[in-house]
Amino acid sequence: MSPLRTLLVFLLWLVCAQAQWINHPTIGIPRTKDGKVNVSAPAPRDRDGKPDLSGIWTVTDQKYLDNLGADGVEIPMLPWAAKIYAERQENNGRDRPSGRCLPHGVTDFDALFQPRKFIQTPTEIVLLFESYHSYRQIFMDGRALPKSAEPSWFGASVGKWMGDTLVVETAGLSDETWLDDGGHPHTDALRLTERFHRRDFGHLDVEITINDPKTYAKPWTVKIPWDYLPDTELLDWVCENNRDVGHMVGK
Repeated sequence: MSPLRTLLVFLLWLVCAQAQWINHPTIGIPRTKDGKVNVSAPAPRDRDGKPDLSGIWTVTDQKYLDNLGADGVEIPMLPWAAKIYAERQENNGRDRPSGRCLPHGVTDFDALFQPRKFIQTPTEIVLLFESYHSYRQIFMDGRALPKSAEPSWFGASVGKWMGDTLVVETAGLSDETWLDDGGHPHTDALRLTERFHRRDFGHLDVEITINDPKTYAKPWTVKIPWDYLPDTELLDWVCENNRDVGHMVGK
């Protein structure tokens, strides 16, 4: 997605989001005397004393969707992967899944600026994505990742708490997905490790380690900041009547 197109989509989302539930403040969140959310307040905790990640979150900078390595992270692509990436860059990501009304995968949903909602229980965490009406399940009941499974869009995810950080392991991801809209590829050997740390009420630090020995010479890690989004709800957002494909300008 070109920077201009990304900006237009982002502005459209802002207009829609500001028109949704504007008279219904989120209940039970810390506020300052002027009614604004106290983003520096301590992170809430659940009944077991673990950080509660519940709520709606948004990415603070859209640059990570275009390129997970936007902050200068070394991405050690193997030759075949570097060739694929160069081709996708040259044709402006014409064949990216999201341009064909297909949802994002795990990493590009982590980087997407449109909102997502955490629903947290002791045995399962569910992520609802406004974009593409998608959802993701993270099982917290101690089960192991499947030893073999048909690759899928979101794979299989299991999580556990390490101190105050939620650590999520994901495998079984289809190589039809891209790591970002810029076109970083992967194979079905991809293994992701996400770390979610809510450092205070309004800020969630997300760290993603990409480990795919068929595509990259070594694992690499990116960090994406999320902000809490109060006083709103997810919109009913689906990809329909898509006419983008016919106007893609890539080669």
